[in-house]
Amino acid sequence: MTSHAEHIREIEKAGLGLAIDRDSTVIKSWLRCLEQYHLDPTRACEAFIVPAERLREHRQQSEDLIRIARSGLEHLFNQVAGQNYVLLLSDREGVAVEFLGDPSFDNHLRKAGLYLGAEWSEARAGTCAVGACIETGEALTIHQTDHFDNTHTPLSCTAAPIYDTQGELCAVVDISLLSSPILKTSQNLARHLVSATVRRIELANLMAQTRHEWVLRFARSPEFLDVDPEAAISLDGSGRVLGMTHGGAAILARACGADWRNPQALIGQPISQFLDMDVDDLANLTRRRPTRDRMIFARDGNALFAHAIEPQMQAHVRRKSLLISPVQDLGGPKVRGRELGGADPDIAALQLKMAKLARTRLPILIQGETGTGKEYLAHAVHEASGLKGQFVAINCAAIPEQLIESELFGYVPGAFTGAALKGRKGLIEQADGGTLFLDEIGDMPLTLQSRLLRVLAEQEVMPVGGVEPRKVNIRVVSASHRSLPSLVEQGRFREDLFYRLNTAVLRLPPLRDRADFDWVVARILARHSDHAVAPVISPAAMMALRAHPWPGNIRELENVLAVAVALSEGGTIELGDLPDDFCDNAVRQDENQGQTLHATLKACNWNVSEAARQLGVDRSTVHRQIKRYQLKSSSL
Repeated sequence: MTSHAEHIREIEKAGLGLAIDRDSTVIKSWLRCLEQYHLDPTRACEAFIVPAERLREHRQQSEDLIRIARSGLEHLFNQVAGQNYVLLLSDREGVAVEFLGDPSFDNHLRKAGLYLGAEWSEARAGTCAVGACIETGEALTIHQTDHFDNTHTPLSCTAAPIYDTQGELCAVVDISLLSSPILKTSQNLARHLVSATVRRIELANLMAQTRHEWVLRFARSPEFLDVDPEAAISLDGSGRVLGMTHGGAAILARACGADWRNPQALIGQPISQFLDMDVDDLANLTRRRPTRDRMIFARDGNALFAHAIEPQMQAHVRRKSLLISPVQDLGGPKVRGRELGGADPDIAALQLKMAKLARTRLPILIQGETGTGKEYLAHAVHEASGLKGQFVAINCAAIPEQLIESELFGYVPGAFTGAALKGRKGLIEQADGGTLFLDEIGDMPLTLQSRLLRVLAEQEVMPVGGVEPRKVNIRVVSASHRSLPSLVEQGRFREDLFYRLNTAVLRLPPLRDRADFDWVVARILARHSDHAVAPVISPAAMMALRAHPWPGNIRELENVLAVAVALSEGGTIELGDLPDDFCDNAVRQDENQGQTLHATLKACNWNVSEAARQLGVDRSTVHRQIKRYQLKSSSL
């Protein structure tokens, strides 16, 4: 057995760049512990269990994944039953959000950190399987003295990463032993079992999220294609990649010579870019044909067997709905089950909250910057509500003040000079039995706010010139890019009306903060295409799009892409197809982001975890940006 002193000397040798007999993965992790996290191998770093409230937050954020993964985790645990393994599911911050182990060993497991709520990030625990897996993105074993901290050297831990459908690492599955045989190769089977479990969890997650899309599964052997595929991708109705398992990302990246660590270069691209096929070939890859006849070739010459799973709705109906962008078809509720976004946890949470609120009659206030899709979200609320009446939208900032009263409340015959002989039903009354959407409610004149308050309180409307009120049954959804509380403080908005409208709030994030930016781009591009395959965006143009601050949000993106599609040739949007001032600004933004990261890392003494906390991002994001801007600790 290696003594504590010998272990410390070996780590010090690695830090000096001297040769040691360890896997390169372990050496690199030790160097990160020394150089980035400034951990001291002579000081014990005991296991850390997050407080109950923090654990509850981590579990809530991971509840969908836990639900999907539970069956696979239990199957894995049963496979290693009787061998004293403990199973952990950790989120991308290294916190164990699910735990399977022998309850009779609870005290020992908790002390060792093999327990629910344990944090196994490298910055916290040093070299460990979960932390190293998060950093490298690959399956690995950290065996006994591979661990940086001497506290953990009795353990043998094997972990594999779970990737979401957009190719981002979202969790880690780990199985660990309190004590194990000396040889590291004793854990080869464990590594195989963990990797197979992760592959099946990713497939289950992809299938759960893409019930209404084509799914293409792959295997190198026809015998396993239908029962245990190695990889899968999902495609929209035009044959563009919507999502993938990690194995699917590897196949696509290898086919076009790309890096699987840059999944956004794969999402939104036509399948024909990677495989010798297009969307019209999918029908020939279903189970209607024998498995051995379903062979396809990747662009790199790799031969694969494929199984295409048809969407649950008819292809022509699905294609129409997929080509709707958040700024299209706002004139009427024609599309059911609207998608609010792609793989963005904030948007997913918003969609779930919206669906729950839609079934109530509570007034809803939508807050968001100009161009974020507030009216599109309001339509989604109406469609999910099941109301039989119309969706009537009123832009309170667009109707002239002298007309807004008659537009909203209508008027009786002869109410004023120029009035229609038969009078006119107002927009509020037209929404009877349905949804009244008041856009830019913050711009409504004060004189009309009191009348609107009466409509909401009494559920009746008084036409201009009328003497008898008319009963209405309406659901009110309002929206504003302004801060209504600030307007109330300034005396520009009635406080009593604010509390009537502010019962439930849905907040749309600005485009610059959305994790599913590429999903939005792909949707808009697909709609602008006159052909089966939408235009492709070059890496340089895509980088410029991502770097732009988007003050006009999705509406601005829509305009930029419309111009770019018109200017592009050969189906590829290059940097030069984007507006000149847009490109200049994108370059400045990119430079500023690199400078901000550089300054933050310098202030934190190259402590990546602290820099991530200050910037409000994940450590993995900071590491990607360090590589992108080619920053090095020696340069600070």
